[in-house]
Amino acid sequence: MLITLFWTFLKIGILSFGGGFAMIPAIQHEVELQGWLTPEQFSEAVAISGMAPGPLATNCAIYIGKMTMGLPGAAAAVLGMVLPSVVLIAAVARFFYAIRTHRTVKTVFYGLRPVVAALVVVAALRLGFTYFRAEWWTWKTGVSAAIFLLALLGLTRYRMHPLSVILLSALVGVAIYG
Repeated sequence: MLITLFWTFLKIGILSFGGGFAMIPAIQHEVELQGWLTPEQFSEAVAISGMAPGPLATNCAIYIGKMTMGLPGAAAAVLGMVLPSVVLIAAVARFFYAIRTHRTVKTVFYGLRPVVAALVVVAALRLGFTYFRAEWWTWKTGVSAAIFLLALLGLTRYRMHPLSVILLSALVGVAIYG
């Protein structure tokens, strides 16, 4: 049974793309095929896995493995699920480590840096514009803008740890909006 858990989740880890919710149908198919959980138990597994920190599919593998074979089942399932990604990342890292000093590779990465920064900024702007479109300018959006500017100042000027900024912003949000 442990080997079946391992091979099943290894197959899912190799053949599934998109992560998270994109992998759920493949996991559900295998769980039903093996008869490991009832549909209700599987729904519960997805719900609990979604609430737990970490990747949904990995959490699902751990939960299903634990439900079927206890702790050894959880270990077998999660090992099968993450092994393909770990091997792929290790191979890519080894390849890039070998060519990292090559002039062309360095110039490519220098060219990619501003693009990555632009992608982060665009994602932030889209999130912000969605919020501002919903309520345009109210006292709440003004406070949110002030929190944003203070967070930006704390991160850049005072080099505060991001976790500290997040926690302080959460406390300010509770104090003002709560």
